[in-house]
Amino acid sequence: MKLLARGMVLEWPRRPLVMGIVNLSVDSFSGDGLADVKAALEKARGLLDDGADIIDLGAESARTNRAPISEQEEAAQLVRFIERWESPALLSINTWRPAVARAALAVGGHILNDIGALPTDENARICAGTGAALLIMHSIGQPKVPHIHVGYDDIMARLDEFFTAKIALAEGAGVPSDALILDPGIDFAKQRADNLRIYRELDRLHHFGRPILLPVSRKTVIGEVLGIKNPAERDAGTVACAVQGMLRGASIFRVHNVRATVQAVRMVSALEGGR
Repeated sequence: MKLLARGMVLEWPRRPLVMGIVNLSVDSFSGDGLADVKAALEKARGLLDDGADIIDLGAESARTNRAPISEQEEAAQLVRFIERWESPALLSINTWRPAVARAALAVGGHILNDIGALPTDENARICAGTGAALLIMHSIGQPKVPHIHVGYDDIMARLDEFFTAKIALAEGAGVPSDALILDPGIDFAKQRADNLRIYRELDRLHHFGRPILLPVSRKTVIGEVLGIKNPAERDAGTVACAVQGMLRGASIFRVHNVRATVQAVRMVSALEGGR
């Protein structure tokens, strides 16, 4: 299995990649957002020093209890960062709005992390035109709108149906299969039982033959299980979810605490005999 991302090629089997989160917004749910581009660049460099393989850059919080910022403001923040980004490391652009994706990818970036569940093929066509990889995340409904009452009789069956349809949509828009990444969307329009089942049965998604990104970091489900309200205090639970994900074949972990996750990945890899 390989991933094509704007001239870069990654191949599996290999250890999972670690994606470090940089929020260009003071409204981050985790409390680690940075509105200042210089500070965000310094943070990104620090995450690379900690072992991050990919930097995931977002300028709008996914929190549903906050109004969205304008497309112009979101795009301007991303562009200011990307234009000053000098590292050869993979850069992921976290947005769901096509106008923002188009502006950001015009100046750089390797992956479009679309948290909007790909309702149309517009973001796929943008990726096809730039060569960027497309990360498809499962969710239901409009981003920035809470869907806390959504539940499923069989979340794994729904994921299977969703990804089958969205892969076809993306490929129809010109995105090669080798440029697609799948994200089951932990916490997005899901209940605690749905999230936990995804962690337990993640390997059921391997038949798509695509890298699976598991967003494990400081999630609400961790807070629910451990009784921890402050997201910044959920790193131990995050590492536990990363270990579970690694044993179930996740290819990429999206996290805030890169150092702890990299250490966990290395340790599990040693324990599993380099598998």
